[in-house]
Amino acid sequence: MPRYVSLINWTQQGIQNYRDTVRRVEDARGAGEQLGVRIVDVYWTLGGFDFVVVFEAPDEETLTAFLLQLGSLGNVRTQTLRAFSADEMSRIIERTG
Repeated sequence: MPRYVSLINWTQQGIQNYRDTVRRVEDARGAGEQLGVRIVDVYWTLGGFDFVVVFEAPDEETLTAFLLQLGSLGNVRTQTLRAFSADEMSRIIERTG
């Protein structure tokens, strides 16, 4: 299943309610599962982003629907990247000839 990495920052609302962050991730897991999105890993981070999340989703449309739902709650803003495993990258390279 395709993997995606989201670089996430809290909004003002999200940082004001930082004590709820672990519970909010668990709530997001449940919401994601209903759409077919699985949260693989979550890391709270220092630096330019407040946390990083690795997702699995069947396609970009499904993940986008989930991220729209998540963003509409007002706690986070996301930047999402499609991530390729070594096997996937090898297949891509093979296509180049």
